[in-house]
Amino acid sequence: MTRESADIVIIGGGIVGLMTARLLALEGADVMLIEAGDLGAEASGANAGSIHLQIQYPEFVAYGEDWARAYGPCLGFLKQSLALWANLPEELGADLGVKLTGGIIAARTDAQMDLIVAKAGIEAEAGVETEILGREDLLQSAPYLSPEVIGGGYCRLEGKANPLQVTPALARAAVHAGARIATHTRVSDIASVQGGHVVVTTCGEVRTGRIVNAAGAAADRIGAMIGTTLDISGYPLQVTVTEPAAALIPHLVYSAAGKLSLKQVANGGCVIGGGWPARERAGGMLVTDPGSLAGNMGVAAETVPALLRIRALRSWTAWVNGTPDWRPILGEDPNCPGVIHALFPWVGFSAGPMTARVAADLALGHPSPVALVGLSLLCD
Repeated sequence: MTRESADIVIIGGGIVGLMTARLLALEGADVMLIEAGDLGAEASGANAGSIHLQIQYPEFVAYGEDWARAYGPCLGFLKQSLALWANLPEELGADLGVKLTGGIIAARTDAQMDLIVAKAGIEAEAGVETEILGREDLLQSAPYLSPEVIGGGYCRLEGKANPLQVTPALARAAVHAGARIATHTRVSDIASVQGGHVVVTTCGEVRTGRIVNAAGAAADRIGAMIGTTLDISGYPLQVTVTEPAAALIPHLVYSAAGKLSLKQVANGGCVIGGGWPARERAGGMLVTDPGSLAGNMGVAAETVPALLRIRALRSWTAWVNGTPDWRPILGEDPNCPGVIHALFPWVGFSAGPMTARVAADLALGHPSPVALVGLSLLCD
């Protein structure tokens, strides 16, 4: 690539960028996707594969009910995204490991249970049902849980997908639809010109009418190139997988006693995460944190005692993008027409399909399929 042109340039080769590229190409747009490294090499390919819908319990405890109600529009957005996830394997003709068998958050104390009930009430206001289960009903549905649980909440729409299968399938589908993809190509500047923009990269320049910023944890750097400050940052997190074991856990599991996301994948391995921090070395290299590993494994084993008999095999790290109040940055840049930001923080894997749908529609000049006022930080 030296001097090229495209109707639309997408910056970022994670699931949102790839999904957006495919949707635009299917509509006949000339699309070029630019990725600084390998496709899905950051959060999209290295996350734990959870498909979330519930308000996350640690944030509910930390930020309170007013925050949760303000976050309510995001739940409706996620619900629509989960419906797209359910159809995605058939749409792409690929096994993506999508299983929407429900998510369970387990409580061990009355205080935790009261918070789960309060959270479920706010979720219901946003159109998301979380069923409250007592100890007997919870253990009947999830007999693998510790007998010390006293109850919990069950959201039947949640589940999991395999990030290692999703990203390659999306890349194949995008290319098949006609999108061009340039990897190992870093964007160094964006210049506004008459009729559009010039995207300057390490491999040349691309003139384009519209840009989609789907750069995840690096999105603030792209925003700075057009003079926009985006309140989004990268957070180093880590995930662990165990050796394969007999089928045990069909649900996505959380604990009100500590940060946890737990699921069992097709080969029997249990993927254990939940937002535990990794360490950043000089130069931005990430390494796993032994303290986070011990804490994460401890919460997992307290929640599902059978894990004590299963060995952890591997831990890995990822940069995950986040905004302070968890709301997305989604929509056209108010200061730079023609630039669309497509950033859903923290649970971007779950929100990916709907984020891409919005980004594609806006890039085509169509109205957003969902109301962005009250949802996106760009529309306050």
